[in-house]
Amino acid sequence: MHYLVQHPLLAHKLGMLRNKNTHYKEFRELASEITMLLTYEAMKDVHTREVQIESPLEPTTAQHVDENIVVVPVLRAGVGMLEAMLSLLPEAKIGFIGIYRDHATSQPVTYFEKLPEPTGHALAVIVDPMLATGGSLIRTAEILKEKGFRRIKIIAIISSPEGLSAVEKSHPDVDIYTGSIDRCLNERNYILPGLGDAGNRLFGTE
Repeated sequence: MHYLVQHPLLAHKLGMLRNKNTHYKEFRELASEITMLLTYEAMKDVHTREVQIESPLEPTTAQHVDENIVVVPVLRAGVGMLEAMLSLLPEAKIGFIGIYRDHATSQPVTYFEKLPEPTGHALAVIVDPMLATGGSLIRTAEILKEKGFRRIKIIAIISSPEGLSAVEKSHPDVDIYTGSIDRCLNERNYILPGLGDAGNRLFGTE
């Protein structure tokens, strides 16, 4: 199931992110801010436990996140969302999966994989700025399931209707949180209106 996260601040920042004149430094900052807004929504059902603390005035109780969370950025563009994720989930473990899309076939090709063990009832959160055809995220979820993860979420800044449909068909048990569902894919499988190549715009490459 997918969830479209809607908020005026998110819409404002998405507009700035899409702008072709946004410099890569500002693009990175915006991507991080948007990721935090999406993570806030995606983690609304995270488990917590009650702990005892001392406030400056008296003893009281507080809530502590009680989850084994693994953040999995899809290389390379997903790395641009990692710092924002860890600012909200500092105790999360990190796994990496490297996948690129073969431009001739549009099929995902895996070239790197390094994941922690899925201890307990671990939650894996896949992060990738763009959910285009869905191929890379479908394969990433497959790898995580093969590794033993049974609870998986996806956070994507922008998604295409075609990609959402493909991921939901392949992994109906995986929840997807996105900041925008754009119009469609073009003949090269780029999202329209989209924001261009997220990896290049994050890292200042061509």
